[in-house]
Amino acid sequence: MNAQPLGLSAIEAATRLAQSGPNELARQQPTSVWKLLRSQFASPLIALLVVACVVSAWLGEVADAVAIGAIVLINGVVGFFQEHRAERAIHALRAMTAPRARVVRGGKAEVIPAAGVVPGDILLIEAGDIVAADGVLREAHALSTSEAALTGESLPAQKSTEPTREDAPLAERHNRVFSGTAVSTGSGVAEVTATGMRTELGRIAHLLATVEDEATPLQVRLTTVSRTLLLACVGIVAIVAGLGMAREIPAVEIFMSAVSLAVAAVPEGLPAVVTIALAVGVQRMAARHALVRRLLAVETLGSATVICTDKTGTLTTGVMTVREVWGTDHHKLIDAAAACSDAELGADARSGIGDPTEIAILMAAAERGIHRRNIESARQRIDLNPFDSDRKRMSILRADGVLYVKGAAESLLSVARAVPENFTAALDDMAKRGLRVLAVALGSEKAEKDLEVLGLIGFADPPRVEVIEAIALARTAGIQTVMITGDHPVTATAIARELGLISDGESSDNRVHARATPEDKLRIVRHWKSQGHVVAMTGDGVNDAPALREAHIGIAMGRTGTEVTREAADIVLTDDNFASIVAAVETGRGIFDNIRKTLVYLLSGNAAELTIMLVAAAAGLPLPLLPLHLLWINLVTDGAPALALVTDPPGPDVMRDPPRDPAEPILGRPEWRAIALTALLQTAIVVGVYVWALEARDLDAARNLAFSALVFGELLRALAARDARRPFWEVGIFTNLKLLAVVVASVVVQLGLHHIPAMQKLFQISPLSLADCALTLALGCVPLVALETVKVITNRVSMR
Repeated sequence: MNAQPLGLSAIEAATRLAQSGPNELARQQPTSVWKLLRSQFASPLIALLVVACVVSAWLGEVADAVAIGAIVLINGVVGFFQEHRAERAIHALRAMTAPRARVVRGGKAEVIPAAGVVPGDILLIEAGDIVAADGVLREAHALSTSEAALTGESLPAQKSTEPTREDAPLAERHNRVFSGTAVSTGSGVAEVTATGMRTELGRIAHLLATVEDEATPLQVRLTTVSRTLLLACVGIVAIVAGLGMAREIPAVEIFMSAVSLAVAAVPEGLPAVVTIALAVGVQRMAARHALVRRLLAVETLGSATVICTDKTGTLTTGVMTVREVWGTDHHKLIDAAAACSDAELGADARSGIGDPTEIAILMAAAERGIHRRNIESARQRIDLNPFDSDRKRMSILRADGVLYVKGAAESLLSVARAVPENFTAALDDMAKRGLRVLAVALGSEKAEKDLEVLGLIGFADPPRVEVIEAIALARTAGIQTVMITGDHPVTATAIARELGLISDGESSDNRVHARATPEDKLRIVRHWKSQGHVVAMTGDGVNDAPALREAHIGIAMGRTGTEVTREAADIVLTDDNFASIVAAVETGRGIFDNIRKTLVYLLSGNAAELTIMLVAAAAGLPLPLLPLHLLWINLVTDGAPALALVTDPPGPDVMRDPPRDPAEPILGRPEWRAIALTALLQTAIVVGVYVWALEARDLDAARNLAFSALVFGELLRALAARDARRPFWEVGIFTNLKLLAVVVASVVVQLGLHHIPAMQKLFQISPLSLADCALTLALGCVPLVALETVKVITNRVSMR
């Protein structure tokens, strides 16, 4: 080693510390607690629920008021805690910085807190250290650092003092070390050039802190629905109140009717339904190796139209392996490579300690019956000349008198006396296919000269077998897959073709991005978002965190990912596998379908109740349903059936349909048409039996029949609501036992309600005769039969 530099004096170091500040990541000013809390209750749906809660309490429905209030409170608390994700991510970034550092001050080496490192300090680093600041190397001895978290490179970066361009990509700045990276091998001396927020790590922290969260597609859609409901509710209540005043009905009665209609118009169960649906999605995704950190991420992932994914460990296995051996004697070639190795293979022969390339060599050797322990015992090591970035090769002299050498092909060629025929052509071919290539040679003396080159070994991180099928499934589902990696463009393109991400002759533009920086990743995500796409982004390194936060859905790697990435993400993959992302997309799509069909079911019932009351008021009839009847109907039909309906398994065609248009509302024309027609059919049935009973019997009997006919109709209609295209017997009567049990139990409870004296008095109803039970159940079946008949006819017409 050269003479140790003097370094900064204590006075100069203190001066620079005062000028540049501590070597720490800046803390962001937190948002006030009250502002965070207030923002959680700003949506129209929450406003509707608060109104419903107050009205329910005023009417004496304490249970309803407590349930609705709990829903509002839970949603607010969950949202409040989600707002802290960005701050936790910054804290995780801060934890990556080294707590201590070895520097030279006044000619002496000393250990100081990393926060005290300043620009101009002489930093001493060795294997096992975490680099405390960015710096330019003055000395490097077999030095390599793990920069995967910053650059995405799967292998340790070899370092040297040879200058590089200032504008070179981060992964190619071989004469620099960066804050937060780990020293893998060797030692070095660096002059600090940047500290704190001016480091590459600090730059990423700044990007992460400036990325703002956006509303998810589901939040936007639910807000639109809530506003529509609010306007419809106000309009209908105004009409009913106006009709009542025109007929000179007492003001108290008008007010009670208006309040009842307002409560009937609000689907109190909707937030609970959404929460349960997303919670079910969380469980299903967990079973498919995806842990959800944010509930709304479940549905958002199902809306994805673009998946931007890292390569190493996600599309590939993350383990370097020997993919190809070229030479005249493969056994001799692998034996020589294993003899020129410092790594140790684990007992499972699938992992080990040391350089990933050497572990791959030992794995390939073990498959051929060549074991390093046998080499060491039969041919003991005499001398070692380690790899360095200047020579680009290493060699080991053993007791058999043979010098075993491996390294870069051009390095071995410069000292070779014998080279196999077509060596250069083979080297070019392997390089074009994205393989990392090492040459292996033998010598007869300690000096590395007059070598006999045996051949070449090609290494690669192989694609996961299941990912090929997953990418094809994503394409079928209309989802574009984009690879973003820090690897070399040739390697990235070769892997993309092998995975089927791009076809032969197809351009890799916009599909494969190599040597990507954190800014590049942000730019790519924003580009796709600007095109109207819903973007999912995966990553494992610190350099991925800003893009994960920017994307609609951030997905972090659970095994290899950094804590920073996991804190910034919405979903964490426990197996780091792209196939799990596609499986989670399928689950997310199924959850959205469940929310949509449950919303159609709920609003059809609410619309029917409103229309029944509106028609009766317009016709000058006594109100067919009392306020308490409406509350009971909402409790019975908006509660358990809706919650059971939202747990349906995904349909068989969920991944055959294209992604939903991000601009498409949760309820489009087909859904609103279905809601309107169902409500009109239900209204015709209930008003019809009500008018008939008013003429044939009396008001109490008429309300009795209208009440039960409406409840039975809405309960049985839940069976038809399971699928918009397939009748319930094709979906499977027993594939959702919860729904079946809820419908049967609720029908029994409704029948029992008419025969329990206390309930008769409370609801102002009377017992149903056997004939009336049969009549109301038959009327309740009409909407179910009508909806399923329409599906059968539509399917037959579409098949012609």
